[in-house]
Amino acid sequence: MNFETISVVGLGYIGLPTAAVFASRKKFVIGVDVNQDAVDTINRGEIHIVEPDLDMVVRAAVSEGYLKATTTAEPADAFLIAVPTPFKENHIPDLSYIESAGKTIAPVLKKGDLVVLESTSPVGATEQLASWLSDIRPDLTFPQQAGESSDIRIAHCPERVLPGQVLSELVQNDRVIGGMTVKCSEVATALYKTFVKGECVATNARTAEMCKLTENSFRDVNIAFANELSIISDKLEINVWELIRLANRHPRVNILQPGPGVGGHCIAVDPWFIVSKTPEQARLIHTARQVNDSKPQWVIDKIVSKAQRFKHPVIGCFGLAFKANIDDLRESPALDIVRQLIAMKVGDILVCEPNAHEDFEEFPLCDISCILKNADILVILVDHDEFKNIDLTALSEKIVIDTRGIIQ
Repeated sequence: MNFETISVVGLGYIGLPTAAVFASRKKFVIGVDVNQDAVDTINRGEIHIVEPDLDMVVRAAVSEGYLKATTTAEPADAFLIAVPTPFKENHIPDLSYIESAGKTIAPVLKKGDLVVLESTSPVGATEQLASWLSDIRPDLTFPQQAGESSDIRIAHCPERVLPGQVLSELVQNDRVIGGMTVKCSEVATALYKTFVKGECVATNARTAEMCKLTENSFRDVNIAFANELSIISDKLEINVWELIRLANRHPRVNILQPGPGVGGHCIAVDPWFIVSKTPEQARLIHTARQVNDSKPQWVIDKIVSKAQRFKHPVIGCFGLAFKANIDDLRESPALDIVRQLIAMKVGDILVCEPNAHEDFEEFPLCDISCILKNADILVILVDHDEFKNIDLTALSEKIVIDTRGIIQ
């Protein structure tokens, strides 16, 4: 199939780079988002997120007429849905964004179109999307009704990119493509081969959904092991960073690095999708989530303990993002720690986040020098490059709580 026009619904950290890469291949791309400010920004050839080199690709795509953004869906040959999939209370998956995206594109679907769910989703979400679309468009047939002869092809293709390297990894990484039928997989594979240099591996929708959840749950369990080691090592007065470095010299050991918790919209969320579906079976995955979710409180307790040494403590917190060198605050343990410290009124809280988005107004931010000058306690929550370059002599008279292993 020749995909001349592609619609990407959701222009965030995954949707916008994906739209831009398609547009760079001379495909006409219609980006759809509910955020009018984001739409206006993109149509000016600018971007509303931090991602290396994305601004240049978007600027070129918009100026050449291959990319435009809108708040309403328009007809296209393929529709990619890349909207958030958070969870509600008790870690129940929230599919309302996917449902809303389906309702947005349903009126403009036509026979022969492809719909791909890219949003990381609990098992069965792609089938649920197909059901919603079918309810809205009874004049069209869908895979759950007509199998290989359906009017609309539907597949799931989860992203597996690293923030800060999205543009290169979108192109280079292998993609798992799970169609609701074999033909759905074939059509979706043809779409992604527009730009993917990695291998496109076909499977069914449920396996593709579970594959993404499995990848992130594997990492979550490994990080939980590292975080638990850091707590044990602290109690035993062992340098956990040296410990892990030495253990990793074993040819079959690869322990990840501990931190103040686990953040982002993938590793901190996806394991719960497995737990919610199979709570009795997912015991290890559930325990890992509990270990990682409890780590921010452990960090807070350490800070509070150190703060008791001062009559009026000034606590400097380095970083708010969920990982280094990005502006993404989703599920960030660093942000959670700072919020709790402010709410607890432990002392004066100074915060530095060099990648903060310009519209961040929750609390004041300051620069590194301000914190180094005024803070009694320094808490490193994110290993941004700017923090790695701090002169260690400036820390000699400070209490340092380093959750990222920058200072060892």
